[in-house]
Amino acid sequence: MTAETALRFEALEAQAQKLMSVFTKAGHEAVAPSVIQPADVFLDAIGEALRARTYVFTDPDGAELCLRPDLTLPTCRLHVARHADPAIKARYCYNGSAFRFQPQGADEAHPREFRQAGIERFGESERETAEAAAITLIMEALRGAGLNDWTMRIGDHGMFRSVLTAAGVPERWRRRLADAFWAPERFHAELKQLTRAPDANARKLPRELLTALDPGDTEASEAAVGAYLDAHAIELTGTRTLAEMTGHLIDVARDIDAAPLPAAAASLIESYVAVSGPARACGETIAGLLKGAGVSAGPALDIYDKRLAQLANAGLDLSRVTFAAEFGRNLEYYTGLVFEVISPLFGPASPIAGGGRYDSLLRSAGAAIDVPAVGGAIHTERLLKAVKEARA
Repeated sequence: MTAETALRFEALEAQAQKLMSVFTKAGHEAVAPSVIQPADVFLDAIGEALRARTYVFTDPDGAELCLRPDLTLPTCRLHVARHADPAIKARYCYNGSAFRFQPQGADEAHPREFRQAGIERFGESERETAEAAAITLIMEALRGAGLNDWTMRIGDHGMFRSVLTAAGVPERWRRRLADAFWAPERFHAELKQLTRAPDANARKLPRELLTALDPGDTEASEAAVGAYLDAHAIELTGTRTLAEMTGHLIDVARDIDAAPLPAAAASLIESYVAVSGPARACGETIAGLLKGAGVSAGPALDIYDKRLAQLANAGLDLSRVTFAAEFGRNLEYYTGLVFEVISPLFGPASPIAGGGRYDSLLRSAGAAIDVPAVGGAIHTERLLKAVKEARA
């Protein structure tokens, strides 16, 4: 280890201790989840963008494992292993390495091995209160480390799903659009297809297979899919189970004679995902869009306003906060609020910190139910660099 590397390591450790001190003083238990994790759990949960960047290997016993690409899911697994009732309230914090392949090559902002210091909060039913508390604590830690020049970007998957429902999109198409949300080009292509040729996917599949499916009898449909695969010597590969494949095929079969999505519904969705700007103003913009379309997003707008009010009451400068309806981060397990803290040194492509709500993720970790969960993590290498540059 060179002297320069040793000094950098010491600086990172000192910074991490400051961050962890903030978290533990706020009542979060310090934990150290395993670095090596079961690969299937991660590959199913994290989404396409990070799946290809996760270091996966097979041990001598044939088990497929991975180096954790983040610490949220390992913390979820730790929580589920500890508690028979996963919905029990718990608050954790951590400081440890994560690993991601960097397709453009590793650099100071994007190392293959990097440090995360973060928090996770489970089982808190007052969702907006928990979200505001998580963001406030992350910001307190960042300010304590010396980060003063920042902006925040937020998004809201819950609002997105509410708009789809308000637009009258059938449930199977809502799932389809939600799955594509993480890739804007794919999302817009899917929306366009639903307005022009919703049966396009059905036309690509064998008619004999689709007509053998019964939406009212999933067991019989699963048997039909299994029989078709066996008859045609098709091996079930990848992470999707036979049951998941059958569910997808049933949705496709329902589209055979489906009418296209009305143009007015597609227009409302396109207008919504284009909303971007100051967080307070965006709430008014979305309300205007919904009113103009003669629909309601239910409680989603009230939740949005309540969240901003709680953040303001906690001292967060909302003039530094923007909203982007199309913003979703690159981890597909988020279900509601998402946020990123951005430094001008690195820009929005390399946030200093980020997090959000992920109420379904504990199922991936082994829980039998969804559990309210929210958290955030700080990229400590970027934070250290940003603070040093600001002081130079």
